[in-house]
Order: sequence, then C-alpha cells, then structure tokens
Amino acid sequence: MTKANYALRLQPSLKNAAERVASAEGTSLNQFINVAVAEKLSALETEEFFRKRAARGDRKTFLAFLDAAGHEPPEDGDVFAPQPGNKE
Repeated sequence: MTKANYALRLQPSLKNAAERVASAEGTSLNQFINVAVAEKLSALETEEFFRKRAARGDRKTFLAFLDAAGHEPPEDGDVFAPQPGNKE
C-alpha cells in the first residue's frame, strides 16, 4: 500500500477531542483520523449506491414480487419487536 502525506489543519478543540478519543481507544491520532475518514467515505458511498439502486427500481415489478411471495402469517420469531416510540 502506498501512503500519501497530507498536512491536515484541525481546529484545536477538534484535534484535542480526536486525540482524547484515539488515546481512549489505544490508537494513534493518525490511525483514528484514517478510520474516521474511511467511515465517512463508506457512509457517503453507501448512500449513493442505494440512491442509484432506488432510481432503477420499478414499483410495479416490486409489488408483483410481493404478491407472489405468499400469504402465510408470520411464524413465531418472524415478527419484529416493537420499537421504542413506535405507536403500533
């Protein structure tokens, strides 16, 4: 893996917080920043993937798929537990 250097300018409060968290996790500030950037990129790229996938979707085909899926009631363990704040 080739590494690239980049002089990063962080606000002092942001740098202090990042150093504190990195230390608590037992890692270096450099590693913490690398992981943080990777996580942010992953989230953005995942969002874009699903946005593009949804644009290719066909509602009529999806509804036909659901109609063909069967009409049996859920078995024990197949239902979702109620979520806090959900009024169902």
